[in-house]
Amino acid sequence: MTIASKAIAATALLAFAVPAAAQTVRMGTEGAYPPYNLINDDGEVDGFERELGDKLCELAGLECTWVTNEWDSIIPNLVSGNYDTIIAGMSITDERDEVIDFTQPYFPPDPSAYVAMAGAGEDVKDGVVAAQTNTIQSAHVASSGATLVEFANPEETVAAVRNGEVDAVIADKAFLSPIVEQSNGELEFIGEDVVLGDGIGVGLRESDAELKEKLDAAITQVKEDGTLNELIVKWFGPDAQTF
Repeated sequence: MTIASKAIAATALLAFAVPAAAQTVRMGTEGAYPPYNLINDDGEVDGFERELGDKLCELAGLECTWVTNEWDSIIPNLVSGNYDTIIAGMSITDERDEVIDFTQPYFPPDPSAYVAMAGAGEDVKDGVVAAQTNTIQSAHVASSGATLVEFANPEETVAAVRNGEVDAVIADKAFLSPIVEQSNGELEFIGEDVVLGDGIGVGLRESDAELKEKLDAAITQVKEDGTLNELIVKWFGPDAQTF
């Protein structure tokens, strides 16, 4: 073998020895819906979905980065390619599934709940009710006969109750529980919990079937080895629904 042939062969072997670069996936979230997702004191995405998302990426062999986006445009910006997934407390619904695709659920259907000022009474949930725009809760209010007032972010919905702009707010109970607990009796849950949607999944573009397959496999793994339930209890407490 000539020196040139040896060099070519060595180069070929080296090429095969170098592992392929991991697929880079941009994880889109809201960063404003604790404990699902939030921005911590260091300005970084944090919360249950950050920890779970990083674990899923590790298991799937993906290199993941995090992108924040306002809720009301989170689906259009996924479709337009600004990021590759939505992992933002998004419930799986038939209406959303017509526009994007979902993995299997990584969180069971979480009860939604109404909150009002203490002493307001249960009937206020049939009055003027706040909900975050484009959520399963806003759709529920719209179909319930109550008057719906929508807000761009969840903090504004609670503020609307406090300032008397609305009679009550409905959101995921996991989001509202710490707010009620820290209100020093100012706020209280009213009425019965409402179960909406089919659980929470990772949203993807319809064309990303391979990415969906990888994430589904990773979700199955964390369900089977108990990691997912451990994370749910860590972020939502021992009474949280698990798999």
